[in-house]
Amino acid sequence: MDQPVWKKLFVESNIPEKLSSLKELSRNLWWVWNTEARELFELIDSELFEECEHNPILLLEKVSYQRFLELENDESFLLQMDKVSNLLHKYLADRESLSGPSIAYFSMEYGLHDSLKIFSGGLGILAGDYLKEASDSKVNLTGVGLLYRFGYFRQNISISGEQMSHYDAQEFSKIPVQPAFDQNGEWVSVQVDYPGRTVTARVWQVNIGSVRLFLLDVDFDANSDEDRFVTHHLYGGDNENRLKQEILLGLGGIRALKKLGVDADIYHCNEGHAAMIGLERIKDLVDVKSLKYLEAKEVVRASTLFTTHTPVPAGHDSFHQDLFKRYMESYPQTIAITWDEFISLGKANPFEDHFNMSYLACNLSQGINGVSRLHGDVSKDIFRPLYEGYLAEEINIGYVTNGVHYGTWVAKEWREIHEKYFGPKFPEEQLDFDLWDNIYQIPDEEIWNMKQSLRLRTIGFIKHRFTSTWIKRNENPKQINEVLGKLNPYALTIGFARRFATYKRAHLLFRNLDRLSKLVNDPARPVQFIFAGKAHPADKAGQDLIKYIVEISKRPEFIGKILFVQNYDMNLAKMMLQGVDIWMNTPTRPLEASGTSGEKGVMNGTIHFSVLDGWWVEGYKKDAGWALSQGNTYDVNELQDELDAETIYNIFEEEILPAFYTRNIKGVPEKWVSYIKNTFAQVAPNFTTARMIRDYQDRFYNPQAKRSARLNAFDYTLAKEISQWKINVSSVWDQIEVKSVLMADGITNVLKIGDNYPAKVVADLKGLNPQNVGIEMVITEHGNDDAVELVDCLQFDIEKIEGSIITYKLNLQLMNAGAFSYAIRMYPKHEELPHRQDFHHLKWVQ
Repeated sequence: MDQPVWKKLFVESNIPEKLSSLKELSRNLWWVWNTEARELFELIDSELFEECEHNPILLLEKVSYQRFLELENDESFLLQMDKVSNLLHKYLADRESLSGPSIAYFSMEYGLHDSLKIFSGGLGILAGDYLKEASDSKVNLTGVGLLYRFGYFRQNISISGEQMSHYDAQEFSKIPVQPAFDQNGEWVSVQVDYPGRTVTARVWQVNIGSVRLFLLDVDFDANSDEDRFVTHHLYGGDNENRLKQEILLGLGGIRALKKLGVDADIYHCNEGHAAMIGLERIKDLVDVKSLKYLEAKEVVRASTLFTTHTPVPAGHDSFHQDLFKRYMESYPQTIAITWDEFISLGKANPFEDHFNMSYLACNLSQGINGVSRLHGDVSKDIFRPLYEGYLAEEINIGYVTNGVHYGTWVAKEWREIHEKYFGPKFPEEQLDFDLWDNIYQIPDEEIWNMKQSLRLRTIGFIKHRFTSTWIKRNENPKQINEVLGKLNPYALTIGFARRFATYKRAHLLFRNLDRLSKLVNDPARPVQFIFAGKAHPADKAGQDLIKYIVEISKRPEFIGKILFVQNYDMNLAKMMLQGVDIWMNTPTRPLEASGTSGEKGVMNGTIHFSVLDGWWVEGYKKDAGWALSQGNTYDVNELQDELDAETIYNIFEEEILPAFYTRNIKGVPEKWVSYIKNTFAQVAPNFTTARMIRDYQDRFYNPQAKRSARLNAFDYTLAKEISQWKINVSSVWDQIEVKSVLMADGITNVLKIGDNYPAKVVADLKGLNPQNVGIEMVITEHGNDDAVELVDCLQFDIEKIEGSIITYKLNLQLMNAGAFSYAIRMYPKHEELPHRQDFHHLKWVQ
């Protein structure tokens, strides 16, 4: 019998002309945070939309042509489609004219939607929210990143609780990316050099409202298999592959913007991964504008902002200098400096054998910020080695506390309530904090019914996801039914979901299993905990923690009361954050830089319970959540964990359970609802990306753009002047001679409060302008933990000038009793320096 000869036949989707708006709507991620747009796609085929993981591009490809024919004759659908299309066009038209400085924003990852797998966790989600808010807030911002073929991994949990990592290839035709074209209609590509070869990257464009995100990809035939791997996995491969990725993002990203005609006022480096943007910009200024290296560096620093996101050392990429040299050896020649000068940009001292990308970012950025107030302070300690001679609190590192994008994360039901009670200005006027106080006008019963319905929906969603995953891994049907039967949609439900790094301390709750069992098995006051999160594939300790929780969840006393839900993604995050009653976070102090999942929770009336670390230091308000203390009581982690665990159990038993389960005659827990209202009014409005982007504008973008414009004006005249001044000062700084230090009698013994003690310093400045040299007395004391703390810096005034010999004087008057230390230091100063660390020269006067 003859065998058939099979031949391929490709059938493309064919959307009728009448429905052409659907294609345009699917290609702009504005639909991610527009409720009416999402509902429009659900109307096409709600089950298929779920199957496509809410990816409208895939939906339009999979839906049958027969269904399209039905829709083009469905007048109500067409009216809805036209309405949504008009909303998008009006939204974009309102943003054709943008104010403020233009921003180029570089990040290794962006969490925009699950359909675009180019993110792994908090850093990416934050960057994605930021781009959405830039569009909403009419900020002229352009994003740059990498397009990964496989992205981050999909998590499966085995029967034994082992995390298994699966990588699904992204078909670029089925995700919201499209080729980026230049003014001539050519697909933009750029090249970067790796040892012995040149790699070509294609540039893709993602539309996020009015914001454009450009993504570089090297996984195509022009490159070798080895180099194609560079954009296969986010944070994948070894340290050398990470270096390749950061070269591509930094050097390639700037080259892409140049080809696309994007010339920004401010370049925002979101984490040290993108630090090489400064190197490429210096090279361009040397090549194109004929500036000298130090002049170009002044220009680049003035217009660059570096945001650091973690106090964990592993989060600051560094590369052994031998590896770094193999990739970057020729680069110093292009900017006319030596290799030693070049590699010093990534070191705190010349004897280090690694090049640190965060150090590079610091050295090439005028502005540096942490992502919460506490993290800004912690970052000063982290980067203190770069600024020898300064106490940590003197270092010019600021902060902008992270926020979350209201439109993305707030449940539709809450948005409707907010719009009803907060008035027609909301949410566009969400920065008017007084509007949020209208939450107190809403009847308690309405608030409680809303929270109940969201919890019911969340538990239903989790039951569905849980059932399908357990069936796939062949779990015992009896155990599945037992779990489903015990999951209680009316029980106090606590969510704990995040990246499973050990410092997040997900194990804390399980330190006393007897007490935990008593807590969750109280028939009158039931409690259940839902866990989710991924551990990095190389983080064995994090994976072991997941396995431990899965094992605990299968014990008879915890079945249906402790649940681990696999493959934490944005959709699961939304469902949990909107539907649980409490969001828990238990990090090791002070390793939580900010944390934004809890901020998403409070936007949905989900009350926060966390260590006073990261954003919660600023967010916690009495009767609007619960907190573990900010400081460590014990130096030993084991003992501190024990104390924190006991505190958690006590707070549940003594405060949380009574508030949740004490109901009035209508069945409403009045105290609990008051906590929800306080959370909305007193916490939530402070942690939106609208507030965050305003802070970036006020604290960094606007001031730096103004200074940058001054440096760039008149063919970079001021930049050249500052550069030359720094050269002049550097050439003689070590030659400055202190002739004498004269202190009043008793200065080294006991001083009396309020009395004046004159001090003088006589120095030969070797021709430097006395107005450009400052002398100060630094007074310190030892704190409780024996750390040196700054008390005051007292400036000397110029008393006499005799040629190059300058006499400085100070009348020392102390107004507080105590034991202090003092030292005198000399520093260069100039009215055009943005801050002291911009020109790091110090001389301690002996």
